[in-house]
Amino acid sequence: MLNTFSRGLGVATLALSLVAAASAPALADKAKYELKIATLAPDNTGWSTVLKKYEKAVEKASNGQINVRVFLGGIMTDDENYSVKMLSRGEIQGVGATTGAFATIIKELEAIEIPFQFASSSEADYVLDVHIKDHVKKLFDDNGITFGFWSENGFRHFGAKWGKIDSPDDFKSRKVRSQESFPHLEMWAAFGAAAQALPTGEVATALKTGSVEGFDQSLLYATAGGWHLHIDHLTLSAHIYLPAAIAFNKDWFDKLPADLQKVLIDEGEKLVRKGRKAIRDANKKLLQIFKDEKIEIYTLSKDERKAFVKATSKVRDKVAARSAGHKTLIELIEAGLKDFKTKKKK
Repeated sequence: MLNTFSRGLGVATLALSLVAAASAPALADKAKYELKIATLAPDNTGWSTVLKKYEKAVEKASNGQINVRVFLGGIMTDDENYSVKMLSRGEIQGVGATTGAFATIIKELEAIEIPFQFASSSEADYVLDVHIKDHVKKLFDDNGITFGFWSENGFRHFGAKWGKIDSPDDFKSRKVRSQESFPHLEMWAAFGAAAQALPTGEVATALKTGSVEGFDQSLLYATAGGWHLHIDHLTLSAHIYLPAAIAFNKDWFDKLPADLQKVLIDEGEKLVRKGRKAIRDANKKLLQIFKDEKIEIYTLSKDERKAFVKATSKVRDKVAARSAGHKTLIELIEAGLKDFKTKKKK
């Protein structure tokens, strides 16, 4: 009986060994991939919260096949435009950046940043998600970058050292920092400002030394970069809506198995609404930071806003004239805005 038991145990052990041997190569064959994501977004912000959630979600959904490392606060580079160039060259696999930075390579994206194009976050969300996302994805692909999912920088506002901004004339001959982008430079030119295109990493020093006296930026980036420490006045103008996106190097992305590509896109899409909400909800706290620094805060009246809209009215056509691609994207945006307003009336 003992011999029978021993023989049975031996057969069972052998069977288990064969199963283990068969499954071991399958597990070993599952390749590991590293995803480094660079961003200027600092820690303890809505951006960092979203990216950390994305890191955990991707690693879990991929069963550990994708190891995500998020480099916050410009650790890789404090120049957002340069981070996008690094991405396109394949030096890093992922970037979280504004559309303004992506526009240094994908020029047509300048169409998204026409002054006073969007009147509300709801308008912007509808246009981005429903009307232009598929078109934007193709623009990214055509430039060697894979679009992942939308995030947010937010509406830009005016900050100044010299006094309250309530008229376009307040900028005449003033030294201001401009984002390195055609529609931004054209906006400042329409105001008669002496604008300098400076990378984000150089702005705080320029404000401190007085080489520039003002800027426009979202509340998130203005506080994260310490720009608010060098101004006396903030005007809530909400003149340019600046979305952001997480994107991947296309060559790297295309080499991933299809199921892992799906993980990266699907897990990102799940966080879009939460990410926008987190960043927008933080604006009240960010405004308090300005108040704590004794910065005077002013909101444009309807008539004052109309004056700014009129002053920048030609920027749209100048951007459209840049290329057929610019014109196409503008028309898609405008069709989306029209559709949004029609649905809102119903």
